[in-house]
Amino acid sequence: MTAAPVPATDDPFYHPALYYAGDQEYLDGTIPFIEEALAVDAPVAVSVPGPNLALLRRALGASAARVQMLDMTEAGANPGRIIPGVLRAFADKHPDRRVHIIGEPIWASRTAAEYPACAQHEALINHAFTGRDVAILCPYDTDGLDPQVIADSLATHPVLIDGSGRRTSDDYDPDRIVAEYNRPLEGRPPSAITREFDRETVDNARWFTTSYGRGAGLAATRLIDLEIAVTELLTNSVCHGGAGGLLSIWTEQDRLVCEVSDAGHITDPLAGRRPVDGDQPYGRGLLLVNQIVDLLRTHTGPRGTTMRFHIGLPAAGAPSQRR
Repeated sequence: MTAAPVPATDDPFYHPALYYAGDQEYLDGTIPFIEEALAVDAPVAVSVPGPNLALLRRALGASAARVQMLDMTEAGANPGRIIPGVLRAFADKHPDRRVHIIGEPIWASRTAAEYPACAQHEALINHAFTGRDVAILCPYDTDGLDPQVIADSLATHPVLIDGSGRRTSDDYDPDRIVAEYNRPLEGRPPSAITREFDRETVDNARWFTTSYGRGAGLAATRLIDLEIAVTELLTNSVCHGGAGGLLSIWTEQDRLVCEVSDAGHITDPLAGRRPVDGDQPYGRGLLLVNQIVDLLRTHTGPRGTTMRFHIGLPAAGAPSQRR
């Protein structure tokens, strides 16, 4: 099984899915991709779950020092920050060279709440990098992942690689996946507290949210994250979503969940996933939210937009830590 970093089309961007079962198939598909890039002194980054990261580090030996290595379960815990915080962060450092990245954003313990954002992430990579001289190889564990995940990967990757070789995906249709997972979010629990807000009451809504988070057990650093995130979403609603909306907040077993709904519409599927220039006066709000929360889910439809973010609660007896 070989994953050559050379694209097969006129577009220099190369985005294959690599299907593997077990450690050896993983190494057979990823090590050649890395070594062929290192052979021409090309920049290489690897962002995969910790056990696979350790596997690659051992297999590469001394060559591992030439590869940027990140644990995707930390760097990409929120799928919405992978494009700006992992992929673009590395590729943009090398604007004049072909960049090679292995990114594994979906693993067996991803939750049902996280997966729609993961699927949309994989689809949106194609829009974020079209025309760029970048190769991004995405491994998929055929033993550990749900069959629906594998089926979706056929639509989000134009090239497929497995034990039989490399082929073009007949099911490639990333926009379908973006639309398919733009689903209404799961209902709020009976314990959720909901309040309307507008331009006059937005500060009260922000203060209430912070107070709720303090009562839920968030430590100071995570309270700051909560306040920043809800402030950005409330401000977006006031400025772009019909001058107000609905704030809801509740806790689940291990996390605090906050939701802001309004009458606005998001027309850019990469909103919050695209880095902004230093002097750009807008476009930072959702990007910032993605960077500091553990998960951001979005649904936009005819009646408006709902944005729901999660922040992990500390385990009983343990201090709350910021990711």
